[in-house]
Amino acid sequence: MADRVTVIGWDGSPLTAGARSALSAATLVAGAAHHLALPEVPPTAERIRLGSVGLAARRIAGHRGTAVVFADGDPGFFGAVRVLRAPEHGLEVEVFPAVSSVATAFARAGMPWDDAQVVVAHPRTLRRAVNVCRAHAKVAVLTSPGAGPAELALLLEGVHRTFVVCEELGTDREQVSVLTSDKAADHSWRDPNVVIVIGGAGPAPADASWLLGQSAARSVDRGWAGPQADAGEGESAQLRAAQLARLGPRTGDLLWDIGAGSGGVAVDAAALGAAVIAVDADPAACDRITAAARERGVQLQAVAGRAPHVLENLPEPDVVRVGGGGAAVVAAVAERRPERIVSHASTRDEAEAIGRALAEHGYAVECALLQSVGLDTRTWAEQDRSVVFLLAAQRPATR
Repeated sequence: MADRVTVIGWDGSPLTAGARSALSAATLVAGAAHHLALPEVPPTAERIRLGSVGLAARRIAGHRGTAVVFADGDPGFFGAVRVLRAPEHGLEVEVFPAVSSVATAFARAGMPWDDAQVVVAHPRTLRRAVNVCRAHAKVAVLTSPGAGPAELALLLEGVHRTFVVCEELGTDREQVSVLTSDKAADHSWRDPNVVIVIGGAGPAPADASWLLGQSAARSVDRGWAGPQADAGEGESAQLRAAQLARLGPRTGDLLWDIGAGSGGVAVDAAALGAAVIAVDADPAACDRITAAARERGVQLQAVAGRAPHVLENLPEPDVVRVGGGGAAVVAAVAERRPERIVSHASTRDEAEAIGRALAEHGYAVECALLQSVGLDTRTWAEQDRSVVFLLAAQRPATR
């Protein structure tokens, strides 16, 4: 095991005295090419070109001597420190941090970032990173090869955003470009880069931020699935609450709300952090949903069109609520293999048809008969009654 492991964050600034001292004693140095080319790196030290931090950690764990690991920005912020401190490596590390690349990117843009979401995009997490960009007005994306500005732009097709692309921060080749998302796919970008993705809801008040990544806009209305004056048939608050509970939309998910109606489920899901595409055959309903989202201070995309045909060009969903269209639409949704699907029916025959469509596509299906009665608490007289079959389906886990 290495006698000592020092992690040095690098942002282009001169190394501190402590970092220089650790580096001068190093018998192994790991880092990117521009780190290993620094004049302070001892000529006799073993050099490891850093690709996988996990592989480097195993090499370091078997090294007898002192090791230094370079990392761009703050190595404790989505950086090398977490991997190096993993129990299987058994390494104790000393850290000399630098300004994080996210902080530097926002500084170059002249913007605050306490209200920003920060995500890491690898090819395996790219879709979820894009969903965060759909759902939030300010997102910093730490990219990687194969999951950069061009790939982000391609997956954001149909959603307008502004990109601030910061390439090779802290080097002589540093460049900051501002362009709309539809133009980003036409460029070749240099790694490493950070992309600030901006757009959608208006800015929060100056005193809105007290928790990193949050703004006051999402906390104006406490609770969710509240009563709505314009709720349509089958859209009682109790049904919407049950549907949201079954779907469990969360940050990084994409929810389709098909037959979105008043948009109650769509807006609530967006407030819970999910990316949302609300689909309705009535363009006027789409306008109302967009207005409701704007009033709530959340982001969503409203698409006018009739299912199932309109679904063909939509990005892959994680969870889906089918508010209209019956078994035919449910079957079309199941073909896309989302993790969870909920729907409802007003008759048993319709519920059985939906249940069969889901089961035929390999989903585990549950059905419950929900009855809710609203009461006037002044007289305790019945105001309205809703009886509906709720169907919830989950895709079996794959091994």
